[in-house]
Amino acid sequence: MTERQIRKRARGIDRAFDILDHLRDVKTSQRPAEIAQALGAPTSTVYDLVGTLIDHGMLEVTDANGSVFLGRRVYFLGLAYRDYFDLTRQAASVLDEITSNTKETSQFCMLDGNKYTVALQREGSRPFRISADVGERTAIPWTASGRLLLGHLNDDQIRELIPDEDFILPNGQRMNFDTYIAEIRQAQLDRFFSFDSIVDTFTHCFAAPVYDQNGVCSATLCIVAPKEDARDNFEHYKIALQAAGDKLSYNA
Repeated sequence: MTERQIRKRARGIDRAFDILDHLRDVKTSQRPAEIAQALGAPTSTVYDLVGTLIDHGMLEVTDANGSVFLGRRVYFLGLAYRDYFDLTRQAASVLDEITSNTKETSQFCMLDGNKYTVALQREGSRPFRISADVGERTAIPWTASGRLLLGHLNDDQIRELIPDEDFILPNGQRMNFDTYIAEIRQAQLDRFFSFDSIVDTFTHCFAAPVYDQNGVCSATLCIVAPKEDARDNFEHYKIALQAAGDKLSYNA
């Protein structure tokens, strides 16, 4: 292929992933024209790519209007990922231990591109529900884990990774970038970070790192607890999380 053809194919692959990510975010089927409008992409291009993704089982038609959603092949790819990467299997049992030990909701969290996501969750034994939507993509700076998962990046890399609008908090205020960087550097030293949740008014979030073979924080373990319980059990929750993070970390 010529260089121009290679670049065109690369753009097509990028756009195909944009389609898959978009459907994951909206959590509902859409017609190709709706997808094209949401992505700001040429309708003809999106129709062509949707057809290809359907042919490969990555998308499935859901109604007579031609709406599409993620296909079963995406599900099977996810199963293959889970089976190959032992960490996610180990994390499930570790979450069970954390929740059994603390009675609080525990989570296994990772980066998904330039967003944060809860990959696994165990709900605590409380009369009211504290949880998050597993797989939902969230602005990294809004999370306790977002102070640990970026510790291996320099300041410029962090600024380049995070979309500017993700520094706008749910209350409309803008997070100070220098303050955020200082929290990242301190969390890296402490192997821990916690704060009152940015997205609600009644919970406190704890996070501890899980390190890969290169010493990079590739995931986090988290506890989400009511503020009063978090205050009363702070050291217990911190120690439990750090011990669990060490258990999952490479060569711990």
